[in-house]
Amino acid sequence: MITQAKIGRIGGLYMELIDRKRLAKLMILNDVSQRQLASIAGWKSHTYMQRLLRGEVKTLNTDPALRIAHYFKVPVDDLFLTRVDTNPEHDVHKSSRHVA
Repeated sequence: MITQAKIGRIGGLYMELIDRKRLAKLMILNDVSQRQLASIAGWKSHTYMQRLLRGEVKTLNTDPALRIAHYFKVPVDDLFLTRVDTNPEHDVHKSSRHVA
């Protein structure tokens, strides 16, 4: 009789901003506002971008992080660290307090 091994579920992926000052510097060098960059990231509001730049939050979903890095033409890992949620029952996409 063959039994299947239990495979642990992997939590969701998310990104962590490495250096908010580097992001702010890129915004200045490229003459882009918080509102514009929030729109580029795919957000309807610029509030989360403000919170990232002030250091109130550090995490965001992968899609906005990829869009931001692509816009600035920098490697994603220059701005963000990739993280895996270690709690598979926790949905990072539903947690608006931590990930946008």
